[in-house]
Amino acid sequence: MADAFDRLGYGTYKLADGEECVSGVAHAIETGYRHVDTAQGYDNEASVSAGIDRTDVDREDLFVATKLSTDNLSYADATATARVSRDRLGVDSIDLLYVHWPINSYDPEGTLSALDDLVDDGVIDRIGLSNFRPDQLDEAIDRLDHDVFAHQVECHPLLQQETLRERAVEHDHWLVAYSPIARNRVAEVDALREIAASHDVTPAQVSLAWLLSKERVAPIPKAADFGHVQDNWAAREIDLTDDQIARIDALDRGERIVDFEEAPWNRA
Repeated sequence: MADAFDRLGYGTYKLADGEECVSGVAHAIETGYRHVDTAQGYDNEASVSAGIDRTDVDREDLFVATKLSTDNLSYADATATARVSRDRLGVDSIDLLYVHWPINSYDPEGTLSALDDLVDDGVIDRIGLSNFRPDQLDEAIDRLDHDVFAHQVECHPLLQQETLRERAVEHDHWLVAYSPIARNRVAEVDALREIAASHDVTPAQVSLAWLLSKERVAPIPKAADFGHVQDNWAAREIDLTDDQIARIDALDRGERIVDFEEAPWNRA
């Protein structure tokens, strides 16, 4: 079990299984990242493990998270495939296992019972949820025997998720922010460009710094380019002023990057 959860994580979405993912994970860890995020649906868990093995960092010093695919959410499938993911990742137990989306085979009773039992059996250390509506999140928290450690959702200056950030503070879990630079749409926002120029950084770095300024928020930018990986890591050193944070707070447009008809928020 990893002892520490590093707020700035390394996302591996769309990092193809193979050398791109292996070298990307290894470089991220060598840069300083200690939190690596993957998923069954990314088909790269084995490559994440190989990337870790390419470094000199002890696995006990890393925090590795993965997610159950939407077809693996019945009790039997969740408990079986979590063990497969554990073996692919080459860990004794998975630091954090999420329900990737509460759709398709998601069943609150069966899925959440599986997560509780996976903790009890030592297959996983912590429970995560992802892409849940506030009401679904509340129901899951009430049903689970174990605490929710993290809720992963899209979050960036154009989609600020205030309600879910408030839930994270209230229930003492992390809001893990995917697409934290909105696939670089933040580079098109004048306010972010101006703030970035004042710090001699990029709008993407400002977006990450803004997220890191928020309580219980942990961004996980994905980057294949080594320079971008290092730039993202350097965002930890940006000290935004209160006025700059307030200016970014005013940018919320409710603008989603990840959206589709079956998404939970489209079926409320």
